[in-house]
Amino acid sequence: MRFSVNIPNFGDFADPRAVAKVATAAEQAGWDGLFVWDHVLHRYHGGRPFGDPWMLLTAAALATSRIRLGTLVTPVPRRRPQQLARQVATLDAVSGGRVTFAAGLGGPVEDEYESFGDTTELKVLAGRLDEGLDLLGRFWSGEPVNHDGQHYQVRDVTLLPATVQRPRPPVWVAGFWPSRPPMRRAARWDGAVPLFEDAKHGHVPPVDQVRDLVAYLREQRADRSDAPFEIVLGGATPGGDPAKTRDLIAPLAEAGATWWDERQIQTGPDLDRLEPVLRRIEQGPPAL
Repeated sequence: MRFSVNIPNFGDFADPRAVAKVATAAEQAGWDGLFVWDHVLHRYHGGRPFGDPWMLLTAAALATSRIRLGTLVTPVPRRRPQQLARQVATLDAVSGGRVTFAAGLGGPVEDEYESFGDTTELKVLAGRLDEGLDLLGRFWSGEPVNHDGQHYQVRDVTLLPATVQRPRPPVWVAGFWPSRPPMRRAARWDGAVPLFEDAKHGHVPPVDQVRDLVAYLREQRADRSDAPFEIVLGGATPGGDPAKTRDLIAPLAEAGATWWDERQIQTGPDLDRLEPVLRRIEQGPPAL
């Protein structure tokens, strides 16, 4: 199991210098990755400054040399695939091939879409997500792309440079479990970032649900069982109590999780504050 730190792109972390400080601390303390949120608006956290995730991650890339970097998660349906492809490819170059790209529908849809006059129809957004992911993979290849789809059209476009990672950066897909369609989508790519209705952001997911999820993903990937595939879980652990942390994480690793993403409780006071996050980072990742 590998271990990452998760921060929002608002509050203290709207400042790229703060994110660079977090990234440096995480690398020095032995964490394996840093992931940031990708929101333009989140009314639950209104009144806070927001930073562009790609600018934040660029600052993190320039301050580090080892840890993986990415978003958790980018709402592909509200992005133009060609612009998103360039942002990810540029970060992959700056970081020396350390980008992991995590995608989903995003939300709340009323904030991220409806506020800007866009649709909130989930079937439409899901269609954009699938078509957008396909285009991203093709754009990152550096090969010519022609595409005539339901949502996007491309005429003889080659985007260079290609990503440093070949054939492309790892793609993880998020979605709520036990909903099957998002996990079927994830099974077609390189990893799943499941969310759980009864384990909100920062809360440790139930082990029995994780086992069911892992079994379903393995069934969906039966014809690709030899290919690497990540299962990314997250929550808040008591870094000052290694034994208790191990008791929380070990059953999830045994159930099949391959990454633990350390998060603050979403409704807590420390979610977007630098100092509490740094304190947890400096305690180091869980030891199994």
